[in-house]
Amino acid sequence: MTASRRLLVFLAGLMGAAGVAAAAAGAHVNGDPNLTTAATFLMLGAAAVIGGCALAALRGPGWSFAGIGAGIIALGTLLFSGALATRALWDIVLFPMAAPAGGTMLILGWLVLALAAFEREIRAG
Repeated sequence: MTASRRLLVFLAGLMGAAGVAAAAAGAHVNGDPNLTTAATFLMLGAAAVIGGCALAALRGPGWSFAGIGAGIIALGTLLFSGALATRALWDIVLFPMAAPAGGTMLILGWLVLALAAFEREIRAG
């Protein structure tokens, strides 16, 4: 596994854990719907990043649309969910338009991941 994929898998694990924590906080702390949305996107994003990394690993080392898409999805999820969660929990705005920027990155990441369907297969030997 390449170093970049290891980092993405590590981030996905943290995203999944943060998603569960955000869901618990939404249920027990303040019930803000933004927190529930953040939790949902964190857990779905974590699964997408793991899937993208697994698909990229099938191609071997080097770049692939699956790996790049997974990276963009990870960053978009962290920005989008982070903006929603900080606002819901602490009434802090990360920066203006943080959530829409993260959402746009998520859309782009999913589109890049879709391009993996058209990558040529790498043949062994």
